[in-house]
Amino acid sequence: MNTGHELPQRKSIRLQGFDYSLAGAYFVTICTHGKRCLLGSVVGKSVELGPAGEIVQAVWNSLPRRSPRLVLDEFGIMPNHVHAVLGFVGAGLAPPAVSPSKDAVGMATTAPTGAVATARNYSLADVIGAFKSISTIQVNKRLQRKGAPLWQRNYYEHIVRKGEDLRKIQQYILENPLNWALDAENPDCNSA
Repeated sequence: MNTGHELPQRKSIRLQGFDYSLAGAYFVTICTHGKRCLLGSVVGKSVELGPAGEIVQAVWNSLPRRSPRLVLDEFGIMPNHVHAVLGFVGAGLAPPAVSPSKDAVGMATTAPTGAVATARNYSLADVIGAFKSISTIQVNKRLQRKGAPLWQRNYYEHIVRKGEDLRKIQQYILENPLNWALDAENPDCNSA
């Protein structure tokens, strides 16, 4: 029954019909809730992490223990967002134009040692969801907040299809602090 009071449906920004658990590389950007600068500050040409940023870094680095097929690549923390390249190896066919071999994409092809997770086929959404949940709980505990959101509801993702694409993304992440003064995510930036 249509009462005229249905909530609007959010449009998915994901590639419809794509299996985000397939072997291959992915680039993600995750923004803090309200794009607040909680993770650190840009000083000169680098980011100095605050307590929340240190927790976010530690949680990110721990993710392969939860998902044995997960390989972490470049990761950068900015004051109010993070950029990361991550990939899945092993089971599943690779996305079009992406080979799970190091030669084609530039990422390692073996699962991390010391992985303790069971053989579940985690997807990109599973990994990002776990990251956001665990980091939020730990940051709130450290900052003595209760139930405060740390991250925006969604995240940006890009399927990395070629090695050259991967190299450009890695370079972008590395150089991101240098461009903070002009970054649209910078609340002090006047160039919008």
